[in-house]
Amino acid sequence: MPELSGKRVLIFVGEDYEDLELQYPKYRLREAGAQVVVAGLHAGVTYLGKHGYPQLSEAKLSDLSADDFDGLVVPGGWMPDKLRRYEEVLSITRGIHEQGKCLASICHGGWINISANVVRGFRYTSTPGIKDDLINAGVSAWVDEEVVVDRHHVSSRKPDDCPAFCRAIIEVMRKQ
Repeated sequence: MPELSGKRVLIFVGEDYEDLELQYPKYRLREAGAQVVVAGLHAGVTYLGKHGYPQLSEAKLSDLSADDFDGLVVPGGWMPDKLRRYEEVLSITRGIHEQGKCLASICHGGWINISANVVRGFRYTSTPGIKDDLINAGVSAWVDEEVVVDRHHVSSRKPDDCPAFCRAIIEVMRKQ
């Protein structure tokens, strides 16, 4: 039986997402047996990644709840800076965190976690570009490592870290 059979994972999508940081986890988590839902501000809209890869939004975020999912993946790119301005994004992120479910962010994805006010006291990594933002938001430590797991939070730096990022997500979700 696949490792994540019966688990549901939400992945945020919006304009200028980092292509590999959405696509790699989407397929790897599906391969592990999870039902993956890619959702944006609108359902049925095709969003383009930074490198032009199209991704259809399968659901509208305002129609969803953290209760519907076992984990959340927040890809990077410029998308997180845009999405963190919407309460439905922050509410789902806070709900996933408060319920102790897997909250995984990569690269600039940590911006959403910062705006949801859920990083205080957690050890994190990210792209160096948001290191100061995470520190100022109260992380216990920022480190330059391919993946950091601190309780139910999983963080990584860049597309090259996707294999370690996905292994860590699967391990955290398997233990839930």
